[in-house]
Amino acid sequence: MKINTIINRYVFVELIPPFLVNLVFFSFIFLMTQILEITNLVVNYQISPWSVILLLFYTLPFFLQFIIPLSVMMAVLLTFLRLSRDNEIVAMKSGGISLYGLVPPVLLFCLSAAVVTAFMSLYGLPKGRLAFKDLAIKVVASNLDIGLKERTFNDRFDGITIYVNKVDIRTKTLIDVFIEDQRSEKIINTVIAPKAKLVSDSENFIFRLKLFNGTINQVDLEHRAANTIHFDSYEMSLNLKQKVAQHRAEGPKDEEEMTLSELREYVKTRKKKDDKFFLALMEFHKKFSIPSACFALGILALPLGIQSKTTNRLFGIGLGLVFFIMYYILLSAGWVFGEAGIYPPLIGMWVPNVVMGGIGIYMLIRTARERPTKLELILKIYHRIRSRIDESGPK
Repeated sequence: MKINTIINRYVFVELIPPFLVNLVFFSFIFLMTQILEITNLVVNYQISPWSVILLLFYTLPFFLQFIIPLSVMMAVLLTFLRLSRDNEIVAMKSGGISLYGLVPPVLLFCLSAAVVTAFMSLYGLPKGRLAFKDLAIKVVASNLDIGLKERTFNDRFDGITIYVNKVDIRTKTLIDVFIEDQRSEKIINTVIAPKAKLVSDSENFIFRLKLFNGTINQVDLEHRAANTIHFDSYEMSLNLKQKVAQHRAEGPKDEEEMTLSELREYVKTRKKKDDKFFLALMEFHKKFSIPSACFALGILALPLGIQSKTTNRLFGIGLGLVFFIMYYILLSAGWVFGEAGIYPPLIGMWVPNVVMGGIGIYMLIRTARERPTKLELILKIYHRIRSRIDESGPK
């Protein structure tokens, strides 16, 4: 019993360093995928670095719910790959410890990672999404030129619609501006100007739009009269404060922004079984299936690491990534078919875990009994290809 406790502690501790390394590495990969967008926000839109850091921080829970199971798999794979190559597995077997005796520390490690993933999925993701939306609204509102899309009718202001052909971000100059002002119930103003300048009071969400060398077409609905005014300079006040407050208070939540209880209530009260119903139901199951993937992938990685001992380290890592890609493909297919209502979301979200876990248990039993697995066929093909390459190389 004492020996088993020591071995369990030893294996558990050995899993931690590769897990942290993989967690940092894959988080860095995620950051690199966002680097162009970050550079664009800082350089072209003059958004403060702190705002960019916060935006990235708020998106982390979404990526961590996938990165943590992947890091668990790679940690177990690399740990047992090293133990096998150093003949520590053979030494443990000689000491009377079977392969099944190494499962408890792996399961405990998977449980720890699953708890963290569940926290990210159940609490971190909804709060992160809402915080991201809130900060994005602040950023867009305080930098109106970000929110004004070129060649698009922008109706974010109450009673005002703005169309801009081109936006010069650096000088905050708008080219070829069309504005329809319906804030007055009796008079509709249509303003056309070749050039306009945007001046902002970002703290109070108040903006002034200075237009140059344009015309104002006024339509008096009460007296049924029209009038045209030419101007050299004309200034409009645009207030976003009420719009921002309304959006924060009344903006609808999407599925990833809902808590578990909100998702349950949404599914229960929604009568029509359409795309939104299935999306909410899949999100509900995903909050449990993704954390459970830590167990499925962790159990799979254990025999995978032992079976790959005769190959080099990169092959073992590549094989682990192949299985994770298979898992992700199954998960994506389940999401697509579940959203379309082809089969129940329960199946779509849990089948990847069942498949990966089933393969892992099968390989674990075969490896513990020292019987061949289908993986050995892949290893033989790999060794043949490698020997052919070595033979054809320079002598």
